[in-house]
Amino acid sequence: QVRVVESGGALVQPGGSLRLSCATSLPIETIRAMGWFRQAPGKQRELVGSINTAGVTTYSDSVKGRFTISRDNDENTGYLQMNDLETEDTAVYYCRITTIIENFYWGQGTQVTVSS
Repeated sequence: QVRVVESGGALVQPGGSLRLSCATSLPIETIRAMGWFRQAPGKQRELVGSINTAGVTTYSDSVKGRFTISRDNDENTGYLQMNDLETEDTAVYYCRITTIIENFYWGQGTQVTVSS
């Protein structure tokens, strides 16, 4: 059974930082991309950004310059470094793995709350 597990969510003050992790049991050679999504209460899930096998990253305009996506191929883990957090960043953050045959696997999500 494929595992995709996010971790690192927490309560943080505005202006603070967090690093989320996404660990997967999928073999690295089967992964085409890793995407980070978030869903705030009452809102649709939205794409935060992604990273592909070449290490090319993309970001939504709302997080560009504040968030950084990276991956450790040796550990089969991806990361979402979030700096200068704002209250609007409060959401459940999800990791989605896209395989080379276009299968999608989601994690269970991790809660990020930005509040003073």
